[in-house]
Amino acid sequence: MHNVNLGPSNLSIAPLIFGGNVFGWTVDEQSSFALLDAFVAAGFNSIDTADVYSSWVPGNTGGESETIIGKWLKQRGKRDDLVIATKLGAHNAGLSAAYMKTAVEASLKRLQTDYIDLYIAHYDDPATPVAETMDAFNALIKEGKVRYIGASNLSAARIKAANQYARENGLEPYISIQPQYNLYDRKPFETEYLPLVEQEHLGVTSYYALASGFLSGKYRTAADLDKSARGNGIKQYLNDRGMRILNALDEVSEMIYAPISQIAIAWQLHKPYITAPIASATSLVQLNDLMAAAQLKLSSEHLALLDDASDTEQ
Repeated sequence: MHNVNLGPSNLSIAPLIFGGNVFGWTVDEQSSFALLDAFVAAGFNSIDTADVYSSWVPGNTGGESETIIGKWLKQRGKRDDLVIATKLGAHNAGLSAAYMKTAVEASLKRLQTDYIDLYIAHYDDPATPVAETMDAFNALIKEGKVRYIGASNLSAARIKAANQYARENGLEPYISIQPQYNLYDRKPFETEYLPLVEQEHLGVTSYYALASGFLSGKYRTAADLDKSARGNGIKQYLNDRGMRILNALDEVSEMIYAPISQIAIAWQLHKPYITAPIASATSLVQLNDLMAAAQLKLSSEHLALLDDASDTEQ
C-alpha cells in the first residue's frame, strides 16, 4: 500500500478513507466492527466520521458513528496505527470557541481516545469570526487533543481567510479540505477550490466519491431508487449527463474487466490533487470492491473517456 502525507502534515494515509456515516444507520455495530477489521487488515488506516452521524435516523441523536468507532478502537487497540478524522459544527451548532471546547470533549469521549488526528470544521459559522475559530482550534492543538485541522463545506474564501490569519499569528492552519467531488460533481471543486488547494498545498479527502452510490451503476432508472435507504439522494443524477457518465464507465469496465465503482474511485486517484477519496460500504463484498480500486490502473485513454463524458460544460 502506497501511503501519502495529507497536505503539509505528517499524517500518512492510505489512498482510501472509510466513511463512517453508515455506522449506526445502515450498518449495525457488529457489522461495523467486521468492516473496520477487514479495512485495516488490508492495509488501510484512515476513518472519517462526524459528531452529527447519524442524527437523521429516527431515534438517533448524533454521535452514534463515533460511539461505534470508539468501541472498536478500544477492542482493537493500536490507536497510533490509525488516522481518525471527525467533524464538528453541523446543524447550526457553530464554530465558536465555547462550543468547540464542549464538542471536542464529547467526541473524544465517544471515540474513547485522547486525541483526534484531524479535526474538521464541518460547516461554516458566518456569525463567528475566523480568528475566534482558528484561535480555538489552535488551543485544542496545544492541549494535545487535536493534531491537525481541516475544513469541509466552507467557502474557499473563508478557508483562505482563516489560513491567512493563522500564518499572520503564528498558528497552525487548515491542512486539508473535504469537498464533495466525483465524476458527476466536478464543477464546484474544480472552479472554486482547486486554485486554493494548489496555492496552499492542501490535502484533499473528497466525499461522496460514488455520488451516494449512483456511480456504482446500481441506480439507472427511477424504479431503482427503492433499492436502498439512500435512493432519494440519487434522483438528481438520473439525467442525460448522468447516463453519459455511466455509459463511459461501462465502456471502460468492458476494456479492463473491472466494476464501474472501482473505476469511478480510481479516476479520482489518478488526479494529482486528490489525496484520498472517502467511501462507505455496508457489506464486505462492497468493501472489497472499494479497496480494489486503490490498486486499479487506468490508461490515458480510459481517463480521457471519463473526463470527456463528465465534462461539466457539455
